[in-house]
Parts: sequence; structure tokens; C-alpha cells
Amino acid sequence: MVYTLHKYIFRELLKVFILALVALTLILSLGSILQPVQEYGAGPRQVIFLMFYFLPITLTFVLPMAALFAGALVYGRFTSDNEFDACRASGISVLTLVTPGLLLAIIVAIANLILSFYIMPTFVHLAEKSLKADAKQMLFRNIQQKGFYKLAYDNHLFLIYADYADPLSDTLSGVIAVEVKANEIKQIYPIETAKIEFITGENNNEVRITAKNTGRIGRSGEGGAEFVSLTKQFGSILGDDIKFKKIDEMGQIESDFMKFEPIAILARNTYSQLLLELLARDIREKISPAAGPGNTPTEAPGDTGNFYTLVGEPNSVRFFAGQCLPQDEQIDLINRITAVEYQNNSGIVLNTVRGKEAFLSMEMEGDRLSPILKLDIRSVTVQETNQLKMWHIIQGLKPPAKIENIASQFKSGNGSLNVEKLAAGFNEIQGFEPSKRLADLRFSLDKQVKKTKAEIKAEKNSRLVFGIGCVAMILIGIGLGIIKRGGHLLSAFGVSCIPAAILIVCIMSGKQLTENLGAQTISGVAIMWAGLIFLFFLTLGIYYHLLKN
Repeated sequence: MVYTLHKYIFRELLKVFILALVALTLILSLGSILQPVQEYGAGPRQVIFLMFYFLPITLTFVLPMAALFAGALVYGRFTSDNEFDACRASGISVLTLVTPGLLLAIIVAIANLILSFYIMPTFVHLAEKSLKADAKQMLFRNIQQKGFYKLAYDNHLFLIYADYADPLSDTLSGVIAVEVKANEIKQIYPIETAKIEFITGENNNEVRITAKNTGRIGRSGEGGAEFVSLTKQFGSILGDDIKFKKIDEMGQIESDFMKFEPIAILARNTYSQLLLELLARDIREKISPAAGPGNTPTEAPGDTGNFYTLVGEPNSVRFFAGQCLPQDEQIDLINRITAVEYQNNSGIVLNTVRGKEAFLSMEMEGDRLSPILKLDIRSVTVQETNQLKMWHIIQGLKPPAKIENIASQFKSGNGSLNVEKLAAGFNEIQGFEPSKRLADLRFSLDKQVKKTKAEIKAEKNSRLVFGIGCVAMILIGIGLGIIKRGGHLLSAFGVSCIPAAILIVCIMSGKQLTENLGAQTISGVAIMWAGLIFLFFLTLGIYYHLLKN
């Protein structure tokens, strides 16, 4: 008899639960895709896929609400029809009658934990891949509708404006590409026509612009070329966030912070700037501004004097400058620039050039931990021919081994960066004073590491508290449905939403307090669990009242 009764109640619970689940899911799913549709210009096919990929996020919140509604409604109707009293008169206890609701609550809690810790992050990554696969179509659609498209990479922003977009030939006409960093325009590229190609991978995403009749305008000067291939990396489209990580991914991040892209970007930028400033210090020590190169050098490439040597492939260079100043991602060489470019194998001098200024920069593409240097000399006079040039570029240069050896102390055994050691500072490098730029990068890295640790702790506890709290929320809904037997059935659901809202407020407040680096982490976690404890004590109070009466 009890089994038949449990089956009957559970079947009624399941009917209402499924109807509520479908209705709430449809309503909330439409809202969850508005941002990517508006921001990235997703098409109809992409909208359908995004609704499916964002479904686990919606279900995480909808499952407990649908079960709460079903419990309050079914048990309220069960009591108002005097079925509850008839069962009690037959000797069936309250706890026995509530067992089907408890079973539903446990199923929902387990489903919620699995969704939040495993399924939801997986589907977010699938949505990311779907958007990346259609990145080219979104670019052309945005340019056709808005006139521009933006790509974010590292701490840069790359804006592409075009007068005309032809998706059939992947070609843009009348293009202006703008590179922005820290709200400052770094480079502007006016382009006659450009062919767009997206290259996406698991951890590497690039947009390649093959441009015809292009120019370049920036703080380092102006120039132009008939054909240019410009490649820029772009980051996560939906955002690389701890809240979209699986539980095992969080553990991997805690063991190696380079596996979390926001930290990895900051760490690579910090390491690159460190290499740059170590190189600038070494150049200054080698080149004495007071000595100067004197007349145009005619020494053999092996005679160093006050010249600094950078070995490259296939050519190397020796150069002198009056001043050497480290900047953001480059070294500015100023006054009396003289450079001797020669072949590595034969030692034959290829060019001896003089210039007004030069820029020694690191190539951003490729491995940031093993950078390639480029020497860009402006307003050049070639000694051998007395030819005047706007600029002379020497590529493929490598930082000296001693510089990389000093910086290698911030690497771990597997060749990756030791993020926490890099964030701790550079006191171990004797006589080294970091610039404000490097100090700011190190401070930002240290702050991001601490923030990520706090976010992981907050995310683990909030998911766990909300999942377990589903049991208490649903049981409270059932208990209030029985107590409010004479009232409107929906009033029990409305009242039972108040404890659920209290739990959500405790979770959100606890997360914010935990992620606040100026607060005590334990206090935020304690608030989350305090909300759960409150719900369980309230549940015990409600069922004590039912058993007593």
C-alpha cells in the first residue's frame, strides 16, 4: 500500500515538475542568449545552437525552482483534498508521506551538483567553439550591419572598420584597422583591400589579414607597403572565467596558474618586459654614452668596442646609441645611432647605417618565453652607398644567453613560468631596479593570482552550498504546502521562495566577500554555509511542527 501511495505522489510531483521545468527553461533560455546575439551578431542557426549550449546554465537555476513549485503545489492539493488526513488516519506518518518529495529533492540536488561542476562548463566550451567556428561570418555580418568588428587579445583591442564587406570572397574594401592598448591608439593601418582568414585552435586563435596597398600610422612613425600580412591573436569570445571551469580544471589551475589564460597573459607580459629591461640594462652597461662611436665604424665585426652585439639568423648586428630607454614592449635607442649588420658565417659586413632613432622590439607572435628581437632604425643613411631610407629593419635577432639565464630563474622545471615566484618580485636579481611599467605588471600579476585563488574557493563553496541547499528548499516548499492547506495553493510556493531567496543572497554576499581581497576569506565562506544551516534549521522547525500536530 505504501509503495502504491509513494508511486502516486511521485507521479504527480513529476508531472508538475516537468511542466514547470519546460516553461521556466524556455523563458530563461531566450534571455541567456541575448548578450552574445547582440554583441557578436549571431545568426539564426547559431541562436539555436547557443540555446542548446546554454541550457545547462539555465537548468542549474530552473531545476530547484521547478521542484520547489511542484512540491508546494502537489502536497498543497494533496492536503486540501483531505488525502493527507486520510493517510494520517490510516496510520501513515508524515515522514512516510514526504518520502517521494525527499527523493525528488535528492535527485535535483545531485543533478544540480553534476550540472554546475561538470556539464555546464563543458557546454560553455562547446558554445565557445561554435562561435569561433563562425567567427568569420560574424565579422562580415557585424561589418555589414554596424560597420566595424572588434577583437580582444592580451590587453589589446583590435578594431576593424570597412566600407564594404564581401563574405563570398572573404574580402573587405576601404579598411581601417586600429590597434588600441590601455585606451590609447597604438597603430592605425589604412588598407585598400584585405582578405580575412580565421585560424582557431584549442588554445590559440588568430585572425590573419592579408592586405593590399596598406599604410601604418603610429607613434613610431609612418610607412606603407604594397602587400602586408598582419596576424593578430584573439582571446576567448565568451570570456575565460573561473565560473565556467570544471572542478578538476580548478585543481589544475591551483597547481599551475599558467593553465588559466588571464594569469598566463599577465605572466607572459611580465616576463617579456623583464627580459626587455634586463636587455636594456645590459646595453647601457656596454655602451658608454660619453664614449660614443666617433667616426663611422669600419672595424671588423669581431671588434666590439662600445658596440652592443645581437646574434641573429641569418644575420647579426652590432650597434651603438647615445641613450637606451626601456618602454612598453620595446627599447628606444636615441641619438647617434650606428649599426653594423653582418653575415654570421662569413662575417662580411652587409650594411653600416646611421639613424636618428631606433626601436628594439620583441616579436609578439610565437613563443613569448623565447622572444625574437627586431631592430627598427628610422631616418637612415647607408654608409656604403650614401642612400637615404625612411627605415632599416633587422629581424631574427635573439636576446643574449646571459640575459635569458638571469630570467630563467622565474621558470619551472618544465619550461613554463613560475607564476607565484614572478609575482613575488625581482629582489633576487642583484642591482636590478624595475621600471614603473614592470612594477605595475608584477603588481597586477600578484593581484590576479590572489583573486583567482579567492574565486576558486568562492566558486567551489557556492556550487556546493546551492546544490545541497536544493534539498532543504524543496522540503520547505512541501512542508509549507501541507501547512497552508486552506489557503491558495500558489501562496505556499510564494512563501517558500523567501528562504530560497535568503540562501541565494547569502551565497552571492559570501562570494563577493570571499573575492574581495581586502576582506577575510573565511568570513565569506562562513556566510554561504550559514545560509545553508539556516535553511536546514528552518526545515527541522517546519517538520517538527507537522509531527507535533
